[in-house]
Amino acid sequence: MGFGSYDESEQKNQDVDTDEDEAVNVHENDHDGDVSIEGDADTDDLVGRLSEMRDDDDE
Repeated sequence: MGFGSYDESEQKNQDVDTDEDEAVNVHENDHDGDVSIEGDADTDDLVGRLSEMRDDDDE
């Protein structure tokens, strides 16, 4: 079978037995709220520090 070809025989019996009690609840830890950051560093300072950190990793 070539790349991208479709074989219907591979698509038969796609039923899967699942246990809903053991399933992952993706909304279990949803949070509604605000995020605030306290600090007196401005964006240029933070970007400069990030650049320094990246340069240190390259060495």
